[in-house]
Amino acid sequence: MHVNPTRSQTAAFRDTTYVFDWAWADAYKRNGLPYYPKLLCAVPFTPVQGNRLLAVGAHALRHLAATLMAFAEQADVSSLHVLFPTQTEADALTGLGMMQREGVQFHWLNDGYRDFDDFLSTLEQKKRKNIRAERRKVREAGVTMRRIRGEDIQDADWRFFSKCYRQTYREHFSSPYLNLDFFRMIGASMPENLMLVIADYEGKPIASSLVVYQRDAQTGGTLYGRYWGALEHVPCLHFETAYYQPLEFCIEEKLGAFEGGAQGEHKMARGFLPTVTRSAHWLAHPAFADAVGHFLDNEKHSIHAYVDELRDHNPFKG
Repeated sequence: MHVNPTRSQTAAFRDTTYVFDWAWADAYKRNGLPYYPKLLCAVPFTPVQGNRLLAVGAHALRHLAATLMAFAEQADVSSLHVLFPTQTEADALTGLGMMQREGVQFHWLNDGYRDFDDFLSTLEQKKRKNIRAERRKVREAGVTMRRIRGEDIQDADWRFFSKCYRQTYREHFSSPYLNLDFFRMIGASMPENLMLVIADYEGKPIASSLVVYQRDAQTGGTLYGRYWGALEHVPCLHFETAYYQPLEFCIEEKLGAFEGGAQGEHKMARGFLPTVTRSAHWLAHPAFADAVGHFLDNEKHSIHAYVDELRDHNPFKG
């Protein structure tokens, strides 16, 4: 926790958290102050809200939050960051003086749709027409789709998916964080939560996406879009593999939501709506804490204006 990362390690680690504080680190550097090490409470590679403070009951949560804050104040670190906590946890942390930061993701909600066409019927005509055209292009290209649940995923499937995953990073001139052994490990340890979507052309796989899902007795559960990649280019194949096949799965399995991951206004045209996410931050340096506090206040107003504007252009019928 207190190891000073190298510059390349720092850049890579930043990209795994999805709450970017590069500007803060740069400001510290310009003023001759170290931003690293810092304390971080998060799930790497996972921009998903969930429990970050493992406490039973409000009383225990308050005490655990206070203990975390006390530890940060006594440690030789620049800051403490808790990413994507639950609303209850965020409230407990901000109640102790941490600053709250907001972001935006795009989530799809299942309104009890009977099938994919039932979902399409709720969209504006232009959006509905575009989705049908995108799916038709994939079919007319001769591509067929397969969905493989975790327990049926073979090692050859993981090897192919890992190849697609690496190709995506290669196309973005970046280095992949995960490897084949990781995918094999989650395939063995949590198969009930995994699904691969594989696109085939002329009898061979050419693209794949990995989604993770969990069931919930009250909401039906949530599906999380994670990774996608293609070895050959087919128009609209990304949308079919990473969005439309998982959406069909959500409807068939009665999952309540599909969280498409970070970023992506293009998701709105496919039925995803803007959703505010939260993180909590504490900086030890009083002047920087004050400056970041003002920045976050301004950013919050911008985020709310952005979300309001997006919601004015939602893809569903009025």
